[in-house]
Amino acid sequence: MSSRAKYAGNLAALGVMAISSAYAGDTPKAATETATVASPMAEVGKPAPAFSLPDTDGKNQTLQQYLEAGKTVVLYWFNANCPVVIRHFEVNNTFGDLYAAYSKRNVAFIAINSTNPNHPQFGGDVERKSKWSIQYPILLDPAGNVGKMYGAKTTPHVYVITPDGILRYAGGVDNDPQNEMTGKDKVNYVRQALDEILAGRPVSVAESRPYGCGVKYAQ
Repeated sequence: MSSRAKYAGNLAALGVMAISSAYAGDTPKAATETATVASPMAEVGKPAPAFSLPDTDGKNQTLQQYLEAGKTVVLYWFNANCPVVIRHFEVNNTFGDLYAAYSKRNVAFIAINSTNPNHPQFGGDVERKSKWSIQYPILLDPAGNVGKMYGAKTTPHVYVITPDGILRYAGGVDNDPQNEMTGKDKVNYVRQALDEILAGRPVSVAESRPYGCGVKYAQ
């Protein structure tokens, strides 16, 4: 079966695979109807909500499997057609550099795509994964259940979770939405949080404003 066929086939099963919660005042009907377990909303300093989603190859992935393996998890929201995501791969190589620096230090990376299948920006995950040599899973959440549960607002929107399951960082990749800063003025919040976590120190900037394309949730 081709990668495209596998990708399309995964979508039919997503409703029963996603672990979600009701999102106050803004939950699409489809998300409510397919929720299987009520989970708390993500909050820095508290346990990260559990989820179970298939990746682009149809393999089911859970947050718990990475935590049980003792991994610190970098979880971020992804859209292959978002110009800001493209910039972070093709101009700055932000995520490629982070993966290269931390994947050998017991850090796992997971991307999640919560784009509405009917939106023009839906799709392209398999192609971009290959083009950008992404070495970690892209999970499919077209109903938006997990995205709503985490409160993901933009692509990218990044979360860092320690092996004890606690959400330690949530926000933007860095402090440079316009890609204008250089030198010490530019702070990569994800790199900073990982360095502090791996050194056993508190995360100095635990939350920041995310930036990028708005997540294209189903309505």
